[in-house]
Amino acid sequence: MRAFNFSAGPAALPLAVLEQAASEMLDWRGCGMSVMEMSHRGREFTEIHETALADFRELLQVPDNYRILFMQGGGLSQNAIMPMNLMRGAKVADYVVTGSWSQKSAREALKYAQVNIAASSEAGGFTGVPPFSEWQLSDNAAYLHICSNETINGVEMFDLPDLGHVPLVADVSSHFLSRPMDVSRYGVLFGGAQKNIGIAGLTIVVVRDDLLDRALPICPTAFEWKTVAANNSMYNTPPTYAIYLAGLVLKWLKQLGGLAAIEQINIEKARLLYATIDASDFYVGRVQAAFRSRMNVPFYLADESRNADFLAGAQARGLLQLRGHKSVGGMRASIYNAVPIEGVKALVDYMKEFERSQA
Repeated sequence: MRAFNFSAGPAALPLAVLEQAASEMLDWRGCGMSVMEMSHRGREFTEIHETALADFRELLQVPDNYRILFMQGGGLSQNAIMPMNLMRGAKVADYVVTGSWSQKSAREALKYAQVNIAASSEAGGFTGVPPFSEWQLSDNAAYLHICSNETINGVEMFDLPDLGHVPLVADVSSHFLSRPMDVSRYGVLFGGAQKNIGIAGLTIVVVRDDLLDRALPICPTAFEWKTVAANNSMYNTPPTYAIYLAGLVLKWLKQLGGLAAIEQINIEKARLLYATIDASDFYVGRVQAAFRSRMNVPFYLADESRNADFLAGAQARGLLQLRGHKSVGGMRASIYNAVPIEGVKALVDYMKEFERSQA
């Protein structure tokens, strides 16, 4: 039996995807080559690439006036690539800071723009999202940036403000394809694939057509969304194997019933884990209930001197990667799409067993 992997990323992959990738490793569909060896412009990879694009558009219901870009560098690189692509003719960009990743995004953007922190939950320890009524938006912002799921802090944003003409830009790295989203509410969505969509190396950007012509002159050509879009993500050699694996994950999601189906599974997984935390004084959750992430569940032992024993016992039971991020400590269970509900049940059973053993 395989262990249950609660890593925040690179994260668990569906077993069926791993098995198919293993079976096709040496020879993809009789072509005599591994996907790793294919020319990115050859017939075989073109089929893989175009199918992945089409499946992604179908799953997320991406409107026709948006382009899907397969890029490299991770969500972290988009913190620089994004303002370089959107700041021409503007001076100010608005940022809402709800955790470690949006905080990093705002700092990076300072290299390319004036940054207005429209709202921040730092004073409250990043346990929620400030009410929309308190957001102090600029008059002529190039965009408003949010991180709609903070991987480290476990804060997820389920509602969106009405921004009028200002493009909403969202780093969705850690909840991409975990639930349906109304893409038309956003100007740009971006995220690394290594949490819900595949492996490290692939970054997906969904950008509205009218935002493709706002790049600063300093933007490197390979990072310019307009160039990437015009070349169908083939301006430079794309991360071919990562795209192939993402394509397998997208097929797996479609077979499950799409994003509406996986959302219901994710809701149940999160409910089980948060209910266990709430039912005990032994474990502590700090995120406000309305903003609890379905993907990343940080929790703490009330007596943190027991942390090492908790982690050792979890490891012995095949419950892996539960240590919290070094910046916040405690524990964190990342329960992405590929983590089965059986894994969450096993974790819950262990948490109850460990609590009993410490009585």
